Amino acid sequence: MMHLPLALLPQGAEGADAAQTLRLDSLYDLVVAGGPLMIPIALCSVVALTYMVERSVRLRRGKLGGARFERELLDALGARGSAGGLAACQGSKTAQARVIAAGLRHADASWMQREKAVEDAGAREVERLSANLRPLVVIGMIAPLLGLLGTVWGMIDAFANIALADGLGKPETLAAGISQALVTTAAGLCVAIPAQAAYYWFRSRIDRFVHRTEDLYMQVTDTLGGPAVTVAEDPSGGGPALAGVEA
Repeated sequence: MMHLPLALLPQGAEGADAAQTLRLDSLYDLVVAGGPLMIPIALCSVVALTYMVERSVRLRRGKLGGARFERELLDALGARGSAGGLAACQGSKTAQARVIAAGLRHADASWMQREKAVEDAGAREVERLSANLRPLVVIGMIAPLLGLLGTVWGMIDAFANIALADGLGKPETLAAGISQALVTTAAGLCVAIPAQAAYYWFRSRIDRFVHRTEDLYMQVTDTLGGPAVTVAEDPSGGGPALAGVEA
């Protein structure tokens, strides 16, 4: 039996219209086919992109701290003690420097006071770094739901049109409506997947910052003498924070 392409099969006027509707050759055609719910999905994409760019700038290595600052700090501590280390921290505008500086300001205090100062400074930095990650989580959850809502609404509309137009026995008419309805689901997933991926990537950068700062402060503690520092959970649920424990 010969199988003819769909375009060569005889169609009525309604079938031709349905086949024409299936042509989604450009991004504009996709957006229009998705219907009104493409508007909030598009807004979600703009908001997600804005927060991705903002967090990319805020969480870059130059803002968090790195190997260069660590070398300068340890060299200053070895040469001039806690005063030299504090001067090195004050000369660096990184989150790592602010946490270490909190401990060095209390270098002559008891280990409990130094521990509390580092813990508070670490918690503040983690909270600041995590501040604008929540919108990415929210968008990652609601964008697929908006897409699903658009699909359900489109399916309802497609079946209603078939019923009103007596389209039973014309699968091309139903296929056109379903293809348009699925556009919103695809759009929602295209927004949600990058948002979720960006959130976990930024979260991993914050975790690495915490552990690296912990290791650095342990080296500082070995030089000054006092408690070591470990990682504790942030009470606000935002992830790990710095906390000290007695060595």
